Amino acid sequence: MAKQPREKEPVNIVHQNDILCETIRKEVRNQKLYTNYSVNPYKKMYTLAGKPNSYHDSADGEEDETFLRIIHRASEEPVKKYLHPQTEAQEYGWIHKPLVKQNRGDRRLHFPRQNSEITKYMDAAWRLKEQTENMQ
Repeated sequence: MAKQPREKEPVNIVHQNDILCETIRKEVRNQKLYTNYSVNPYKKMYTLAGKPNSYHDSADGEEDETFLRIIHRASEEPVKKYLHPQTEAQEYGWIHKPLVKQNRGDRRLHFPRQNSEITKYMDAAWRLKEQTENMQ
């Protein structure tokens, strides 16, 4: 026995309208109207110089302090902007200062380079060899 194809139910316009109204209500509920517009500080701005003798271009205007502060903050490195790293990649090298201060006077942990007579002689010989090679 072959299955008979079921007939498609007709589209219920009332249900479709209810679905549309509910969707619109959800969108309106989550919408926010922004009226505070500013320039994106993370996008490169290319400015062109005006005409040199134009009074309009050379007139001194007011500087917007908040805009200048935003632009300055955008150009700072992440360590100065944030207290903690924002991504996993920033975690490497975030704390670049040594955790323990080095005491150069402590002879137990600091071993400065010391020259003996042999090392002084070989340093002089290598310097002389480099000088003769550079002269050729």
